[in-house]
Amino acid sequence: MFNALILTQEGKSTLANVGQLQVSDLPEGEVLVDVSCSSLNYKDGLAVTGTGRIIRNFPMVPGIDFAGVVVESSDKRYKAGDRVILTGWGVGENHWGGMAEKARVNADWLVPMPEACDAEKAMMIGTAGLTAMLCVQALQTANIQPDSGEILVTGASGGVGSVAVTLLARLGYKVVASTGRAEENSELLKSLGAAEVMERSELEQDARPLEKQRWAGVIDTVGNKVLATALAQMNYGGAAAICGLAGGFALPTTVMPFILRGVSLLGVDSVSCPFEKRQKAWEQVLSLLPESYYQQAGQTITLDQVPEFAGKIVKGEVTGRVLVKL
Repeated sequence: MFNALILTQEGKSTLANVGQLQVSDLPEGEVLVDVSCSSLNYKDGLAVTGTGRIIRNFPMVPGIDFAGVVVESSDKRYKAGDRVILTGWGVGENHWGGMAEKARVNADWLVPMPEACDAEKAMMIGTAGLTAMLCVQALQTANIQPDSGEILVTGASGGVGSVAVTLLARLGYKVVASTGRAEENSELLKSLGAAEVMERSELEQDARPLEKQRWAGVIDTVGNKVLATALAQMNYGGAAAICGLAGGFALPTTVMPFILRGVSLLGVDSVSCPFEKRQKAWEQVLSLLPESYYQQAGQTITLDQVPEFAGKIVKGEVTGRVLVKL
């Protein structure tokens, strides 16, 4: 028997309770893993609180990522004792995820844990950190360099945003961090490397199709009016790497930034990212993040605390990463 956070449905309500499962309860997969850490992401918050329609099949174990050690494997790429990381691929949504002491998954979904990493570090980075690294790589591929100009990071106090701020600053970019609680989060974001912290409300106005040019690049996790305003303020030839869309899927903009300023819109999805790209991103993010990041970038909770923190993360009351220790 092992412990797990189990989501069930009662009427239209989602219930989250810590319970016990057996290995035979787990869904099919080639690899069985002893999970030591997961993390609480925004999508997990939506799932645990029942906000939106993240979960359609119950019961479900949430947790869109995890790190642990292989117990047994029918796939020759992994053997007992191998340390592994999983991010994305629908775990915690339509396949039982990381908030359990054991998980069984498809071998294709795993990445070997780099030698320079441990489970706690892996989950302090997690899906959010991997996504942030992919966003930074997207801007680099679009030739947005440190001397190109200011880089805007929206949702900067969240998991993806806080890692993106750190990575960009380490690479020499001038970063402006946008957050819904600028005064409260200013000290932390500046300690991560932000040159300036701005209130999100400044980007939530009804923007004209084109505004005064300011941003060479954008990493956006919010979407909707925030992204629309950022696009209207892009420099000629700028690029916006978008992911997450915590503020909604609508994009109230026009084609003007793309035609008249040659702006590039770069979609970033870490869920089904090819293995080679995921592995390279993990290696690069580990090489860039300083040891101090792991002490100041988040907090650690237990399975019992997940429902409480899920509510907070959906309300935007949590800064940085939340590691779930198993």
